[in-house]
Amino acid sequence: MLSTSTLSDRRGLIAFIIGVIAVTAGVLLHAPMFWMGRNMHFMLAGMPMGSDMIFGMFLIVAGIAIAAYGLLPKNVSGILSASQDIVVSPPEDAPLSRAHWMLMGVLVIALIIDIMKPASLGFTIPGMVKEYDVPKATASLVPFFALSGTVVGSVVWGVIADIYGRKASILLSAVMFVGTSICGAMPSLYWNIGMCFLMGAAAGGMLPVTYALLAEMMPSKHRGWSLVLVGGLGAVGGYFAASGFSALLQPYFGWRILWLLNLPTGLSLVLLGAFIPESAKFLLARGRREEARQVMARFGSEARSTRAAETVALAKGSSVALTGRAFFGKLFALSLAAVCYGLVNFGLLLWLPADLVARGYSMELTSRLLAESALIAFPTVFLVAYFYSRWSTKWSVVGSIGVTLLGLAGVLWLEFTGQGSPVFPVALLIVGTNGLVAMLLPYAAESFPLRIRGRTTGTVAACTKAGGMIAQFLAILALVPPLDVVSLIIIVPTILALILVAVFGKETRGRDLRDLDPDGHTFAATGV
Repeated sequence: MLSTSTLSDRRGLIAFIIGVIAVTAGVLLHAPMFWMGRNMHFMLAGMPMGSDMIFGMFLIVAGIAIAAYGLLPKNVSGILSASQDIVVSPPEDAPLSRAHWMLMGVLVIALIIDIMKPASLGFTIPGMVKEYDVPKATASLVPFFALSGTVVGSVVWGVIADIYGRKASILLSAVMFVGTSICGAMPSLYWNIGMCFLMGAAAGGMLPVTYALLAEMMPSKHRGWSLVLVGGLGAVGGYFAASGFSALLQPYFGWRILWLLNLPTGLSLVLLGAFIPESAKFLLARGRREEARQVMARFGSEARSTRAAETVALAKGSSVALTGRAFFGKLFALSLAAVCYGLVNFGLLLWLPADLVARGYSMELTSRLLAESALIAFPTVFLVAYFYSRWSTKWSVVGSIGVTLLGLAGVLWLEFTGQGSPVFPVALLIVGTNGLVAMLLPYAAESFPLRIRGRTTGTVAACTKAGGMIAQFLAILALVPPLDVVSLIIIVPTILALILVAVFGKETRGRDLRDLDPDGHTFAATGV
């Protein structure tokens, strides 16, 4: 399946395999350096880099380039031109098949692997501060550049997905993940910063590419809850994997082991690619209509052309206002909610492990407590998906913001009293923020007309990273106040976001997205 559907009509299967082997070999050449530190609890700061490590880094860079070349399709300009007029989507009431469930399962695993990378940052900072003997403000450069990489990756990976196709772009990000595992053997903090930027760039585009693939394959009737379920399970599962591996492995191998895990998890993501179908839209743009028919037959999808509908829309104008108080109120409300998510997920939750260690908890105990929080939050993802699809899209988003507020209040209580376990408040934060981010992008996509859907959804997605970058920039400047003050600061915009979404948000459950556009019906693509 891998060679016929993904690597046919590309530069070469052999080149891709050689690239993967070169990246893997480059990582393994760093293993001796890591193992040399076993008598010092794997602390490598200040150790010289040998020629084998330098050669390994060359192999990684060259391997990524060779793998990218192997996945590059021929006649790229033709693909981009043809794909602009093609939309692939299942009928409204198509039933879910075994293929749909298998795709959802594979993409959940892929997202867990993807989200585990940035989620591990909070569990590595205390070890970095101790080993490199730097203040926490300097160590905060690591998550800041990782988040900067995700912002760059979100933009770049959208272009890559259009050129390479959904499946191939996931494979390429997995190869980059494998290369970034050498963070675990870097003797210098600044090498870690550089590699974390690359890791963020690889991770940044996975969620939008996954959502795009699901939107193409899932029937409209099931699209909302499936996107929420896959995104929620990936987010909670990624945090649980990061905290769980930290609790199990850090006591024996130090913080560096969390980066070295990128090798097996990245390779497993490459192997999972065999179970991810190639995008029918990509196949049609390549003129491979028979393969596209087979993929669409498995998922009950149809291909349509949107050129005629777009001409009518531009002539008549949208039936939904693209300016004005209601429009900007809705966009600002969702963007503010996204910023609040970033402040909690990439700020407070990343700082929490170091704060608990500073209060006397061991790193093992801290990781175990936070893993318990994620485990408690895990089953609630199914409730979030159920409420979003069966109760109300708008009020489910409002409810997730409310749960986040309860978690912030719980952290405040812990900080003020100095008593109690952090498990339940952190569980509320994980439930609230991960439920919010799982619903936010699907809800944003359902709230704006086709003409501006990409721009508005992209704005909301960018704001999820912006909140984290603000938090980490403050950390770099050593301006991070105690967690009780942080919680108070975050509570204010979160309350405002809750009110604004309640006022300006619109109910989208059961609504045909074509109602947002004049004559939004599409026309069957020729020959499909």
